[in-house]
Amino acid sequence: MQYALVFAKILPGVCAEMVPKGGDFSPAMLGRGKAEPDMILAPPRPGIYVRGTETVDQILKAALDVLIDEGADAFTLRRIAARCDMKVGNVSYHFPRKEMLIQVMLDELVESYGSVLDQTVRKPGLTAEERLRRIILLCLDDIQTKRTTHLFTELWALANHSDFVADRVRAFYQRVHDAIGEYVAQLNPALSPDDVHSVALFISASMEGSTPFLGHGKPWAHKMPAFTALAATSFIHLAKTVTARDIAGLVSETA
Repeated sequence: MQYALVFAKILPGVCAEMVPKGGDFSPAMLGRGKAEPDMILAPPRPGIYVRGTETVDQILKAALDVLIDEGADAFTLRRIAARCDMKVGNVSYHFPRKEMLIQVMLDELVESYGSVLDQTVRKPGLTAEERLRRIILLCLDDIQTKRTTHLFTELWALANHSDFVADRVRAFYQRVHDAIGEYVAQLNPALSPDDVHSVALFISASMEGSTPFLGHGKPWAHKMPAFTALAATSFIHLAKTVTARDIAGLVSETA
């Protein structure tokens, strides 16, 4: 997905930051969370006017470029400001902390992926099996891009050292699991919600785990077509045939 897609849905108030009364951030579900009793909602995302929105767009694009091209170590407000030819004060006015940039970037990714799913997966007339197949193909195709290979490995690195980023990444993937689980449940209605999530998590983790091996510029990137074919066939078969007893038995064997 190109920048036009990723940032096409930047709208005023798309995300409200959860901020404790003391001023520090606290994890909240992406676009879904409610403030805890000791929290207050910060004002809507800056850039509600046309000029401000254009500035915010420039900052977000620069932040994404820095993370993709230079990595987590370079992800500072100063470096982002230099990338978009602004003063640090202009960037910090809109995003006082880089964690805010992470949240907005992931919120925008959720929006853009949702648009793609609407256009390709949720089209009328498709079976649950075909919808699941399309999600698998879309995810693995996306992993082959430089943007996704670099962006998510750097987000994982940031998440290792920031509880806030870790929670945003977790919330992002929870939505991925929900999207996959929707069609797993339709293909295999005998599964409990927890078992559906286990299967969806397995499918998602298996695809994401291919990134360091088959992602953009990785050693076995040329094998991605074969991996995709095997993944689509095996994941759909698993979703249709796995039973609660299978999952429980496998859990018992590994305990």
